[in-house]
Amino acid sequence: MAKIEITLVKSTIGELPATRATVRCLGLRKVSSKTVKEASPAVLGMCKAVGHLLSVKEIA
Repeated sequence: MAKIEITLVKSTIGELPATRATVRCLGLRKVSSKTVKEASPAVLGMCKAVGHLLSVKEIA
């Protein structure tokens, strides 16, 4: 399975608690923090739900 690098590019200030929890479950805390995850359906769904706050790029 492919890996993706997820970067938090916008702050979660002003977002709903569920949105903040999704960002936190992805392993992101501060703006510009990055994490590498497997591109599973669950992770891709979370990225889509909070996509307006993230930058997602596939790692070769």
